[in-house]
Amino acid sequence: METGQQKGLEGPELTNSAAGSEGEGGGRLEACSLRIKGLRGRPVQGALGVVLFVLLSLLALRVEALFPVIPAGLRRLLGASPSTDLINIALVVYSFSALILILSRMMGGDLRYRGWVHLGYMGGFFLFYLYAGALKENFWAIFAAGITIFALEYFNLWTACQEEIRREEKVLRFLSAQEKPGEGD
Repeated sequence: METGQQKGLEGPELTNSAAGSEGEGGGRLEACSLRIKGLRGRPVQGALGVVLFVLLSLLALRVEALFPVIPAGLRRLLGASPSTDLINIALVVYSFSALILILSRMMGGDLRYRGWVHLGYMGGFFLFYLYAGALKENFWAIFAAGITIFALEYFNLWTACQEEIRREEKVLRFLSAQEKPGEGD
């Protein structure tokens, strides 16, 4: 399949970037440069997601050490915990679903970071295992699933941003060449 990159800078390639913004000359170059700068900073969200997940995991270990037994009043209020087998099944289903969604977004080059919701779900799994009294035995399963999900989210964002930066740099070179018609490319 031949893309706008392979054909050159024509048609939608210019209109889908900052170069298609209003303004002439230096304004379009500046807009393109600002977009590149923003794209270079965006993968920090993915790295932050990984760090926050690791901190959440460390907190989960610490909470179990601080509260090894759930108070009886809270247990009466919440009822019996689900079995660890059911929690394990839910973790596996959630992990595979998340991985499939991430991989499908990787194919589409999604520039949005969607890892924040995973912090909540992984925190929920830590709480379910804590409530079931099986956090220590299942900690590494949650950690492995979570770190895989967050690493893929980060990789997806990083690769999509790098691809978009390459496109914007190509547009920037094209616009620079247009402003300097006497100089060759």
